Amino acid sequence: MREYLYMALVAAVVTFLLVPLVRRFAIRIGAMPEVRDRDVHTTPTPRLGGLAMYGGLVAALLTTHELPHTGPVLAASNTVVALIVAGGIITFTGFLDDWWGMDPFIKMGGQIAAAGVLVYNGMRLTYIPLPRDWGPPLFLDDLSSAVITILVIVVIINAVNFVDGLDGLASGIVCISAMATWAYSIRLDQVLEDNRINVTAAVMAILIGVCLGFLPHNFHPARIFMGDTGAMLLGLVLGSSLITVTSAADPELIVDVNKFGALIPLLIPLSVLVLPLIDLVTAVVRRTSRGMSPFAPDRGHLHHLLMDLGHSHRRSVLILYAWTFLFAFGLTGMSVLGVPVIFFPLIIVLAVGVLILMAAPRWRSKGSHHAPRGPRWRRRVSPEEDDGGPPTGPMPPIRAESTALR
Repeated sequence: MREYLYMALVAAVVTFLLVPLVRRFAIRIGAMPEVRDRDVHTTPTPRLGGLAMYGGLVAALLTTHELPHTGPVLAASNTVVALIVAGGIITFTGFLDDWWGMDPFIKMGGQIAAAGVLVYNGMRLTYIPLPRDWGPPLFLDDLSSAVITILVIVVIINAVNFVDGLDGLASGIVCISAMATWAYSIRLDQVLEDNRINVTAAVMAILIGVCLGFLPHNFHPARIFMGDTGAMLLGLVLGSSLITVTSAADPELIVDVNKFGALIPLLIPLSVLVLPLIDLVTAVVRRTSRGMSPFAPDRGHLHHLLMDLGHSHRRSVLILYAWTFLFAFGLTGMSVLGVPVIFFPLIIVLAVGVLILMAAPRWRSKGSHHAPRGPRWRRRVSPEEDDGGPPTGPMPPIRAESTALR
């Protein structure tokens, strides 16, 4: 566990120290566009925070070879090289988009290229494990494996990018998701091989550190935004966990272990992104139903709706943190305790309860219409002023009776 803490600490410290340098660089090159109608911030804020995140990611990955337990595990795969190269591609793509702007289809090309690097280095879904009652695992041929892997990673990249609309929102949600995935991977590896060292846990520890190192600069009021540079990088690294946590064990063993986790291993990494995925799907439906491009920006994201209900900036972010925590650790706990997958709808019911609580500010605003106004003050008029004569001297003000709003 100390090695995971070490990797997270290196990623956090390097990211934290790089942010001020990146901020000055972003201001110098003009990567701080004017405020748009759909934005919630009121002053131009530099972007490119993802450059600092990439620096923290690379620094932590390069130090893993010195670790006695985690180093050999990562050295046995191409994970370090794959994430550095793929992360570089997605960071450069995001950098150009944040600086100059980029056509959505060109940006998607960069996302596919980055995901393709992971596939080329062996990070791919080779099978889809199923619960024991559903039959044997669904094995994939090379083409299907490559296509599905790239598709899943691109979806997760855009899901994180879609939810990045409030200060500290995307980095906090990804951090919570990484924590849940880390816990699940540790438990899975411990049950299968009586071991707690695995690739997924190592990568998630680094991702947690990157997010924690960036959050102090990004929480409201943010001094820098991660931009597409950081949002797409976080999505790429988090998406890679779905691949590594699934391919880390024999599929037959995964099926046997379903007694402690009737949820399929793919469900955990995907469900921890339930908020970004819901936001992504609803945004596409909303925009296409209006005759707009699915990539056209608007002001209908979940965080916009929360603020329209009357929540403050920070409260909206904390509510969305709670949503992510509920789904991520709820499913992780269900898997570890062996709760059947049929109980998953209970989490949906709990989420609906959270949504009802979100409407509380609106109820309070309705009740405020009947609240009395505070007392009003007026100056007493002297008899001379009443008769039109000159005032004989200043008169002290007195308080009039309070009047209620009618």
